[in-house]
Amino acid sequence: MRLTSKGRYAISAILDLTANSNNGAPVRLQEISTRQKISLHYLEQLFRKLRTGGVVKSVRGPGGGYVLARSMNDISVQYVLESVGENINPAKDIIGSESELISTREYHLSRSYFLSLAEMMKEYFATTSLGDLVRKNVETSVLEEPKKRNPDQDLETNL
Repeated sequence: MRLTSKGRYAISAILDLTANSNNGAPVRLQEISTRQKISLHYLEQLFRKLRTGGVVKSVRGPGGGYVLARSMNDISVQYVLESVGENINPAKDIIGSESELISTREYHLSRSYFLSLAEMMKEYFATTSLGDLVRKNVETSVLEEPKKRNPDQDLETNL
């Protein structure tokens, strides 16, 4: 049950694109690479898959880059992860064929538990949109607004 760096980078890059696309303006991969500290070469590979998967569209020419193919509210986290080939399933190692199954009560209990967990994760990823994540970030930023510094207090401290 592991989200690989491919999935984490894809989500981070798409959220960066979503947050920095002013009024639908294209965002260059070089900018995302710099902000997210992800290799440009790796981003190019990810965005090729994201474009093929219908998550993003490329815009050519001066001022070109990438934009979301649909509204941020219409793109789920699951769709992004599937587009880059990420398979998040905590039960994938224990499903196996019938001949491989261990027939103990504990095995079946744990198998049932992880199959249920897999369904909950799929539902969570499927029902969480990029828009949900962006809104959550905005709400969190407002709640955690840094305290304003008092220049007079800084002057007193330095004296």
